[in-house]
Amino acid sequence: MGDVERLHDAGLRVTAARIAILHTVREGDHLDVDAIHKGVRERVGHVSLQAIYDGLHALYGAGILHKIEPMGSPARYEARVGDNHHHLVCRKCGAVTDVDCATGEAPCLDPVNAAGFHVDEADVIYWGTCPDCLSLSA
Repeated sequence: MGDVERLHDAGLRVTAARIAILHTVREGDHLDVDAIHKGVRERVGHVSLQAIYDGLHALYGAGILHKIEPMGSPARYEARVGDNHHHLVCRKCGAVTDVDCATGEAPCLDPVNAAGFHVDEADVIYWGTCPDCLSLSA
C-alpha cells in the first residue's frame, strides 16, 4: 500500500509534508524531530517545525509511525509498526537499533501481576554499548 492510500485509510489529509515525513522516516534510522525536519525541508522546501510536530503527532496517532522515547534522549520515530518489536540503545552515542520480540507472541512479555489489565503490547528498551563505541574504547 502506498503512502497516499495509507493516509486516506487512516482518515488523514494527504499533504506534501506528511508524504515527505513518511519518506524521511522510512529512509532514516530512528530519527529525532530535528533530523526529520531537515529531511523534509530537503524534499519539499520550507516547512515549519510546528508542521513537523503536527504531522508526526497525526501519523503516530493513526498508527502509521511508531515513536520511542529512550530516557535521556529525544523521541525517535520509525516506520516499522504493528509487530511489537523492541530496541537496543547505546549508552555512549545514542544509536538505536531494532531487535525482534523477546519471547514469541505479542506482547512478548507477561507481567507478574497485570492488575486486571488486558496487556496487548510491551515496550522494551535494552541498554548497552554499540559495536562502534566498543571498538573506540578498545
